[in-house]
Amino acid sequence: MSPRRLLRQLPILALFVAMTGLSGFVAHRVAQQLGIAELSATGLHRLDLYSSSLEREIGKFAFLPGTLSLERDVTDLLRHPDERPLAANVSAYLERLNERAGTLAIYVIRADGRVVAASNARRSDSYVGEELAFRPYFRDAMATGTGRFFGIGTTRGEPGYYLASSLGDAETVLGVAVIKVSLEQLEKTWTTVEAPAMVSDENGIVILGSVADWKFTALRPLDDSTRQAFDRTQQYNRRALKPLGIREIAELDHGARLVSIARSGPEVVSVYPVTGRFLAQSRPLPGTPWTLTVFSQLEQVDDIAQSRALVAIVCTACLFMLGLVINERRRHLKERLAAREALQKAHDELERKVDERTADLSAANQLLQEEVAERIRAERTLRAAQEELVQAGKLAVIGQLSTGIAHELNQPLAALRTLSGNGLRFLERGDLATAGANLERIAQLADRMGRITGQLRSFARKSTGEAQPFVLSQSVDNALNLLEPRLRQTGAEIVRHCPSPPPMAMGDANRLEQVLVNLIGNALDAVEGESAPRIEIDCEIVGKRVRLTVRDHGPGLGPDAQSRLFEPFFTTKAAGVGLGLGLAISADILHDLGGTLSGINHPDGGAIFTLELALAQEEKDD
Repeated sequence: MSPRRLLRQLPILALFVAMTGLSGFVAHRVAQQLGIAELSATGLHRLDLYSSSLEREIGKFAFLPGTLSLERDVTDLLRHPDERPLAANVSAYLERLNERAGTLAIYVIRADGRVVAASNARRSDSYVGEELAFRPYFRDAMATGTGRFFGIGTTRGEPGYYLASSLGDAETVLGVAVIKVSLEQLEKTWTTVEAPAMVSDENGIVILGSVADWKFTALRPLDDSTRQAFDRTQQYNRRALKPLGIREIAELDHGARLVSIARSGPEVVSVYPVTGRFLAQSRPLPGTPWTLTVFSQLEQVDDIAQSRALVAIVCTACLFMLGLVINERRRHLKERLAAREALQKAHDELERKVDERTADLSAANQLLQEEVAERIRAERTLRAAQEELVQAGKLAVIGQLSTGIAHELNQPLAALRTLSGNGLRFLERGDLATAGANLERIAQLADRMGRITGQLRSFARKSTGEAQPFVLSQSVDNALNLLEPRLRQTGAEIVRHCPSPPPMAMGDANRLEQVLVNLIGNALDAVEGESAPRIEIDCEIVGKRVRLTVRDHGPGLGPDAQSRLFEPFFTTKAAGVGLGLGLAISADILHDLGGTLSGINHPDGGAIFTLELALAQEEKDD
């Protein structure tokens, strides 16, 4: 290649290098940011999971120290710490409690800081007699009533979380109860997770970690005064507290950071990398001064970003080469296009003439298209209006049914609640037979509620479907069973008169039970507060119909109530007690069943409601 031609190609080569380098950089940056964003979302989920598990582990024992104040021997020992038999009894109790709770130790400290009883009193490393007034959890509990502290025991060197609560009365603090909890089981579960995690305390010391070598390392340098303070409190039992070696690379949004962890010794055997670059996400743990940090490995993100950058470079190079080929072809085509220019002009002239001759046809076609489009829009408008009318009709039907639904299901739901509550009490007493009967009745009520909801559509149309013969007295029994709790509450006497064999009525037994529940419930309201509450239920056959009456011995119906008895939303009850729909819906149900419902005052006092239904065919034949 000649030097002159090479000089002409240099700008192209420079552009090629610049484009491929820029595309690789942008692809790497975008892929890395997307990978970090996805990794950040996963890290937040892990933070939620780890923090909830730690809160559950601590929360299981948070109540335990305060319960020791309920033990009389504990408070007596704090008042009389020199009584050795009492101290032995309390230590034995604490030993049994420690075994059942699964804690490391439980001990009681009197107000001067000396341990007077402990769960390990019978062991050689007993806490009894130790002076622990210097412990922060003791000072906090004496000052505020509670104390929490993570530290390493001075006796056995065993790390744990201390939960302390003051003991005494409202005026005097007699001492402090302390529970020492091990978080070792939680650490074991963390060793199997997908990413390393750790918990650091208010001093920046790692107290929990999924990596064993991280435990009791410092996240920041410790000066001499800080180490001396740790020696005084013996919080970490004179551990070395070496630096973990975390170096922050960059700070991201929402408190996330890019960090690197250097290898400080032999490589740790782990199911995940513990050195290198990580995305660190931290969160304070509620109720503690601790901070939970999750580390997500960036190696996979870097590998993906590098592969995407390489793909972008290759694609940019291919596109650049394709552009060169296209540009070269364009140069050759330019010469050919010049030769065809004259032919194109002739073609354009012919097209112009054709366009002029077809202009009128195009205008007419345009008008026709506009007319068709207008008709289509009109049809769509009409269809939308029709759909709105249908929807309005549906909403109207639903509005009519809503009150019926509330009333139809109110009684079974109340019965379910009562039966379930009674079932629980029978289970507590060990009366399995009665509890089983209640559960069977609950199942029956649930089936019945299913039948009620299944009939709501036919009820709205004033139709009950196919009528079937049923035993009228059985419906009365079912209604009384539902109202059994109220019968017991009011103490009302139920007097029933029914011929034998009981008459068979024609209709829907399930819906008739709803009417009976409403009538008997109203009767119970009427006799409430009477000295001798009494309700009479009579049934008899009158010609080809069966008649049932419900009479209460209450104050009776007032003139206004008699004139508006079956009017919707009319009620004589207090505001908020009823909607005034019971009798109106009951009358509609009887009407749908081909019967009647009426209500008057009985000559001897009280109100009497009478319903009539058609007699079943088989009884008519008899």
